[in-house]
Amino acid sequence: MITKRRLLAGAGAAGLASLAEPARAQVIRTNTRFLVGFPPGGPVDIVARLLAAEMKDYASTIIVENRPGGGGRTALEALRTSAADGSVLLITPASMVVIYPHVYKTLSYSPLRDFAPVSTVCEFPLVVAIGPMVPAQVKTLAEFVAWCRANPKLATYGSPSAGSVPHFTGVMLARAAGIELLHIPYQGTAPAMQNLLGGEIAANVTVLPAAIPHVQTGAIRALAMTGRERSPLLPGVPTLDEAGYPGLQSVDWFGVFMPAHTPAEIVGRLNGVMREALKTASVREGLTKLSFGVAGNTPDEFVRLIQANTERWGPIVAASGFKPED
Repeated sequence: MITKRRLLAGAGAAGLASLAEPARAQVIRTNTRFLVGFPPGGPVDIVARLLAAEMKDYASTIIVENRPGGGGRTALEALRTSAADGSVLLITPASMVVIYPHVYKTLSYSPLRDFAPVSTVCEFPLVVAIGPMVPAQVKTLAEFVAWCRANPKLATYGSPSAGSVPHFTGVMLARAAGIELLHIPYQGTAPAMQNLLGGEIAANVTVLPAAIPHVQTGAIRALAMTGRERSPLLPGVPTLDEAGYPGLQSVDWFGVFMPAHTPAEIVGRLNGVMREALKTASVREGLTKLSFGVAGNTPDEFVRLIQANTERWGPIVAASGFKPED
């Protein structure tokens, strides 16, 4: 549960962050570990490495350490038990901190009790896409919904993991459309896309970098974007609002955390260095290649975002009846 005490603690860290010198902060460490809960080469790993290369003002050496497992939970569990001295950081998608607390009854961590939020890094919409299992004449979301009603045994969709933002975006869409969509979870973005391309699932809710190359070749069809507006990379693809499903906006994000009880001055220092890194050409260009928008905020703003997202997803998870296998 997000307590008033924790909110005030976040606000205190933010106050120091605002006072910290954002540019060229003193190097305070020689070695720092940057935990990533997913395998090398995926979007989270790529963003971590982009950031690490531009955060030398925080530590002279930042080692990205991949700790895949548990849908991202393994890395968060490692952060929880790490020293709160600024030597260990973690970057994670939103799901692990705003959805998992509603999903796992025995979750080993509490996001705002066990971690100190530092800043968001990027934000991005998702895309609803269909593959060759669905007949070629189906080209709009309305036509796909009609196809699902006519072919209920084939109405499936994939996501990169159970309990993720893409997973529950699919749940929201199915409920709004009044159809049954069987969710197929995968261990990452790539295998879900492979099965979509192979005709083993009908649809996929995924990130733009995974979808765009295949949309461009015509191998899959993008039906709708989950963001507030159309993507300039897929200008012909409507938002869910435009496709007839207002209120289903779903924007994911990556954020950086430190262990709870990390001194506020260290959280503030890292926040300042991160926000400077997000202004660099290399990071901005790297995020653009991934179709991600640059984010960045103060620790107290980040705490409020986590609180709002947690409150939003709770009723959706509860209404879905989803029960994890582990």
